Amino acid sequence: MSSARILIVDDEPDLVELVGLTLSRMGHRTASAGTLAQAQQHLLAEPFDLCLSDMQLPDGDGLALLDWAQEKCPGLPMAIITAHGNVETAVRALKSGAFDFVSKPLDLGDLRRLVTRALKLRERRAETTGSYRGPGLLGNSPPMQALRELIARVARSQAPVHIAGESGTGKELVARLIHQAGPRADGPFVPVNCGAIPAELMESEFFGHKRGSFTGAVVDKKGLLQSAEGGTLFLDEVADLPLHMQVKLLRVIQEKAVRPVGEAQELPVDLRVLSATHKDLAQLVAAGSFREDLYYRINVIELRVPALRERPGDIAELALSILARLADRLSVAAPALAPEALAALQDYGFPGNVRELENILERALTLCIGERIELADLQLRARTGDTQRQPAIKPQPEAAGLDDQLEHLERDAIVRALELARYNKTAAARQLGISFRALRYKIQKLGIE
Repeated sequence: MSSARILIVDDEPDLVELVGLTLSRMGHRTASAGTLAQAQQHLLAEPFDLCLSDMQLPDGDGLALLDWAQEKCPGLPMAIITAHGNVETAVRALKSGAFDFVSKPLDLGDLRRLVTRALKLRERRAETTGSYRGPGLLGNSPPMQALRELIARVARSQAPVHIAGESGTGKELVARLIHQAGPRADGPFVPVNCGAIPAELMESEFFGHKRGSFTGAVVDKKGLLQSAEGGTLFLDEVADLPLHMQVKLLRVIQEKAVRPVGEAQELPVDLRVLSATHKDLAQLVAAGSFREDLYYRINVIELRVPALRERPGDIAELALSILARLADRLSVAAPALAPEALAALQDYGFPGNVRELENILERALTLCIGERIELADLQLRARTGDTQRQPAIKPQPEAAGLDDQLEHLERDAIVRALELARYNKTAAARQLGISFRALRYKIQKLGIE
């Protein structure tokens, strides 16, 4: 990494000397200021790549300098030096826009890692120009433009981000884009579905274990948290974490350390935590099923992903992209959407959001005859006239196995048609009353050899 210019703001000469020596050994050039006013003079006089500021200054505090720098020196990463254990101060700094924080007494390893990550933002600035439009994040509606701008802003920070939104809106995609646009992009992105891990295995899966720590632990195992070292841990459906795991996760975030099952000491871990859920965490906190302290720790910055019904103008672009991807997978030409079909999609409520749109179009691609998807091919569910456009027909619990039964009948019908046509797919498709493309899709989907 090339040499950088870094400003150290602190009124303790010993700490300034320690930090300056550490940074010079990393190949960087430093300047120092002992007051808020001196720091402002330095920042106005010359460009800096990073500013490290103590929270307590003789004529103000680090947050005041942070607010001033965001207006006068936009894009300058700024880290706050806080008193040991003062989590509230650290959270306030992150909420105000600080890149990260480091606690006194300084751990030089933590300091070096923080500086390295912050300076990587210079490389990211060359790749992005204020907004991040990654693969899969489609749409030019105002909600999507605002979302992309937020992704670019929060990617520059190391603050925990909570991604809220309904099921099927693409919360994991947003988390991946935050990771890719930030200084940890070269590190791993580790997604974890908190609701899919059995409670009895959760601690071992998250924190890892030492050999012999319990029956069946025949080798040392690295946990998910350690697997995210240097990168990002994405906790999907974080609301499903049991209370005892919420306590342990809170300590990991605060102390930046993990203790594997059977290990005597905690091990340092360097990661950024992103989380998501379709549930209302504030309501869960009020109900006592989610810890309030963890809620405020993971929800330093909240980012909401809009529902599909809030951006109907994006549906045409989304639909064409999805159809192109599905057709490419089947090695067929992508069909067009009839105007009536597109209008119906734009008027539909999509309780399942983008995931439901993909499902509808996959089914329509199978059913359509010819080179165009018609309105009837969509088979949209009836809906009521309420403002939320929710479907009027809801699946009944007793029909849970119906899809499997239909798939079995469909498989038998296709196999019989292929046998009668001596495995001529064109003739078999004609006999079944479907297009050749639809038959190819069904053969692939059902795994018929």
